[in-house]
Amino acid sequence: MSIRLDDIARLSTPRVYGKVRRIVGLVVEGYCPHSSVGSLCEISPLEPGPPIPAEIVGYNNDQALLMPLGEVRGLGPGSLIRVIKESAAIRVGEGLLGRVIDGMEQPLDEGPSLHLAETTPLYSLPPSPMQRKKINQPLDLGIRAINAMLTCGLGQRMGIMAGSGVGKSVLLGMMAKYAKADINVIALIGERGREVREFIERDLGEEGLKRSIIVVVTSD
Repeated sequence: MSIRLDDIARLSTPRVYGKVRRIVGLVVEGYCPHSSVGSLCEISPLEPGPPIPAEIVGYNNDQALLMPLGEVRGLGPGSLIRVIKESAAIRVGEGLLGRVIDGMEQPLDEGPSLHLAETTPLYSLPPSPMQRKKINQPLDLGIRAINAMLTCGLGQRMGIMAGSGVGKSVLLGMMAKYAKADINVIALIGERGREVREFIERDLGEEGLKRSIIVVVTSD
C-alpha cells in the first residue's frame, strides 16, 4: 500500500477540547487538557455566537480555573474549551500605528483588519538591575512649563494624579502630540465610552494619532 504525502497533508488536524464544569461568579471551572497557567483559551457559548476568550489563572485539582476576557453570558456547564495559545502573546508591527484597538487587538475604529505577522510574549522577565540604563538624558515633552519645572528623563516613569475635570486628558494629549518620541502607546483603561472619542478627536488630534497606538477598554 502506497502512502501519498499530498493526501496526508490534506488530512484535518484533530483538535482537543475541554468542557466547562461550573461557573462561580466570574471564574469558569472546567477540564482543559494540554494547558498551563497563562494559557489563552476560547470558550464556546451554549447558544450560537462567537467564542469568549479566557485565560487560565489557576487549577483546582485537575480542573482549570479560567478568567473570561469578555461577557460570561451564554456560557454554562458543557461549553467547549479550546486552548489557542500556550502562553499569552501579542501581535506587533507598524500596522498598529494610528489605530484604535481593544484589549484583544481587535479594531475599534473603521479601519481595515490588522495583519501582523510578528508576535512577542505578553509576560517577560524584567532585566537585571545591573543591566538597566541610567536615566541621564532629558525627554522633551513639548510643554515648556513641564520641561522647566518638572523635567522628565528618557526612560523615566511618571504619574499624573488629579481630580476629574481638571485637564489630565488635555495634558496627555499635548504630550502625545508634541513630545520628542517616535511612537506613543496610549492605554485608555476604565474610561467612559463617550470620553474616548473626545480624547482622540479633541485632545490627541490627527497629528498625534498618526504616531500613536490607542488601546481602549472602557468601563461601560
